[in-house]
Amino acid sequence: MPQAADANNNRQQPLAFLPNLCSVQAVFLLVLLGELLALALSLASDPQLRIHWGNLGTHSMLIQWVVLLSAALLCPLRFWLYTQPGWLAGTLCYLLVLAVTLVCSLLGQWAMAQWQAPNLLVVANNLLLAAIFAGIVLRYLYVQQQWHNQQQAELQARIQALHSRIQPHFLFNSMNSIASLIATAPDKAERLVEDLSCLFRASLAEPGLVSLEEELELCQQFMDIEQTRLGERLRTHWRLPDPALQRAASIPCLLLQPLLENAIVHGISGRTEGGDVHVEVQIEGERVKIAIRNPLAAAVNPRNGNRMALDNIRNRLAVYFGNAAHLDTREVEGEFCVCLEYPGARRQIRPAVKPELSGVSE
Repeated sequence: MPQAADANNNRQQPLAFLPNLCSVQAVFLLVLLGELLALALSLASDPQLRIHWGNLGTHSMLIQWVVLLSAALLCPLRFWLYTQPGWLAGTLCYLLVLAVTLVCSLLGQWAMAQWQAPNLLVVANNLLLAAIFAGIVLRYLYVQQQWHNQQQAELQARIQALHSRIQPHFLFNSMNSIASLIATAPDKAERLVEDLSCLFRASLAEPGLVSLEEELELCQQFMDIEQTRLGERLRTHWRLPDPALQRAASIPCLLLQPLLENAIVHGISGRTEGGDVHVEVQIEGERVKIAIRNPLAAAVNPRNGNRMALDNIRNRLAVYFGNAAHLDTREVEGEFCVCLEYPGARRQIRPAVKPELSGVSE
């Protein structure tokens, strides 16, 4: 899978090199830059920096013809150029601009000279200017592409690092529970293995957004595993929206599982009588609000793991949603509450990872 992802990234690498020259905004920007270049050339041709309108009109006409024709040719070619290596796409774009400049210069000289032979010195001067400015623009686009790729790579590496630090930490307890059930309740042990397999498949999958429904199913499977281990000491209460609303919302994969794990470790495991964990999910418009409550431990013993998990959740929310998401914690009437809110409108969601029911093998 990583190799396939790398290959896909390499194929998409030239995408940022050439902007969409078919858009109105791009054409307007090209025309504006062309006029600024024509004005600069007109001013540079006069020692006193005076504008000669005839000279400005000539420069403007030639530059606009070159700019618009180059954009018109590159627009339908961009899909083919996207499939080429970056250096080849850049070279072809560069040569195409020079070819358009040559043709426009020859035709312009021919028309202005009343169908006489063109002035080759002027044509060569136009080609030199086109080569300089086209090289500057293409170099800028190349550097912009490299910066964009670097930003995307750093972002993906950050997501991978945060995701890998939120792997389930209950493996050994779960395996002990499975071992104790094999002889007395093999069906229950098999179901526990399937739930554990589903959770680890999700944790090892490529990080990304999943539907809220899938995330809540993983959370329920996690709580089922913990229920087997803790028995009647763990009581879970769910208040969930309609399944259709859950499917329409998205959430980073395995975002809630560490919060539930913290609720059990810090609020249930240390209490002889156990306690209740409340999970409440609300969807209001495009906003998703999730609250997880658990009883406070009798003896306050702050752990770095709890703070680290909360910091990781905040970082993941910031990566995906920026300042539009936030996570708060508070203590209310003997309960510890984690409340998170984010824009959960359906975004690009990776395919759900479904476990095979015939054991845990691939």
